[in-house]
Amino acid sequence: MHVNLRASTRVPRIRHARRTAAVGLSAVALAAGATTAAGPAVAQPKRAAAAAADCSAAYRIEQKLSTGTTWRMCWRYDSKAGLVLEHISYQPKGEPAPIKVLSSARLAQIDVPYDDGSVEYDDLTGFGFAQGLVPLDSAECPGGTIKTVKVPEAWDPAHPDVNGLCTTTRSRGHAYRMQADTGNKVYQAQGKDLLVYTVNKVGWYEYMTEWRFQDDGTINMNVGATGSLSPGDYDAGDGRGWPIGKGATAYATSHAHNVFWKLDFDLDGSSKSRIEQYDSKVSAPVHGQEAPTNRTTRTDVTKELAGDAENMRWWRVVSTAGKNKDGHARSYEIVRGASNKYPGHAFTSHDVYFTQYDKCEQFASNNPGCPSGHPKTVDKFVNGQTLTNPVVWVNVGFHHIARDEDQQPMPVHWQGFSIAPRDVTAMNPLTPAALADQNGQPGNGS
Repeated sequence: MHVNLRASTRVPRIRHARRTAAVGLSAVALAAGATTAAGPAVAQPKRAAAAAADCSAAYRIEQKLSTGTTWRMCWRYDSKAGLVLEHISYQPKGEPAPIKVLSSARLAQIDVPYDDGSVEYDDLTGFGFAQGLVPLDSAECPGGTIKTVKVPEAWDPAHPDVNGLCTTTRSRGHAYRMQADTGNKVYQAQGKDLLVYTVNKVGWYEYMTEWRFQDDGTINMNVGATGSLSPGDYDAGDGRGWPIGKGATAYATSHAHNVFWKLDFDLDGSSKSRIEQYDSKVSAPVHGQEAPTNRTTRTDVTKELAGDAENMRWWRVVSTAGKNKDGHARSYEIVRGASNKYPGHAFTSHDVYFTQYDKCEQFASNNPGCPSGHPKTVDKFVNGQTLTNPVVWVNVGFHHIARDEDQQPMPVHWQGFSIAPRDVTAMNPLTPAALADQNGQPGNGS
């Protein structure tokens, strides 16, 4: 739970007794990041100067996973959004060149309204999310590398460098398993991921911003909230909070976390993607059929859209510049995770937004970068423009009703989504060599 005074001289709103000095804490953390000795070889901080436009080696991430897939990208650190990943490409084994996927991927807002209506926070644009970057210990980045980040507009200008960006690899369990048609041969593989993450402290919360790049081409985007419940926020009543501690006197105020991500696609090196929406309708059996029928229809999204998730509805971003070896247009499907959609605002009332690219539109709410008179929230960015260079915004909500187990410290609670490759490669990119000819109908393989 947040400290309502994100105690900074910049913070205009003060409520209750939440006077933990966010600036002081962050300054200490930044200083620690600047002075902490380098960890062991598995997590050696790397110092970097200013980011080069062409993505110098210090700002380049390249990882070939043990299953043969290589991910490449650049990183930079924004004064409000924090970690931004750019020029992301994916090259599975058998592909002669990297496949461009995203030109940019970033957080676009963390909106936190409290259930008692007393306060609401825009953590990215108003409460120093980026400046709250914390240093990571080598134990938090096992087998990986911790990079040094120069934090823009650091609260402690004398110590702007923080050893706060972890890149490492993780196992995720089975990538596939299949028993052969004959004999006892079993085909199986254990999947590997590239993990890139930072931790940012805002008030009592610590946000873990995690990007997982799977060897099968899937990208998972998650934010985990941990840290501590605010000790000055045990004043809610029934229906607005939950009793924490002895008896039923200290009610921790419930609140929502509305997390937004912004994705700029660059499929096959072109920003001119297409957006498609798919809906399936199940009908009762007819004419002696044994089961219901299910028909899926496609709707081309040609204008800006504020989209709502419904049962058996999904969207994909389709390349206009490249096809796989089967002659199918490459695309990425948006796979939404669990979400508690917050109906309190127009901008939090939809699950996904597709907008025409506008350089100034960077944040889903309280967007500071546009000229006077330009809308400040993503729902207002949707104003009927034709989509020729679509930008994807995804909103995933979590309603946090505290529990006894949330102290102390608070277990991580995650929210997020994925984008999954759909026809990016002609076959499973992890297909073993013995099955490489089994593409499509038998006899019509590659």
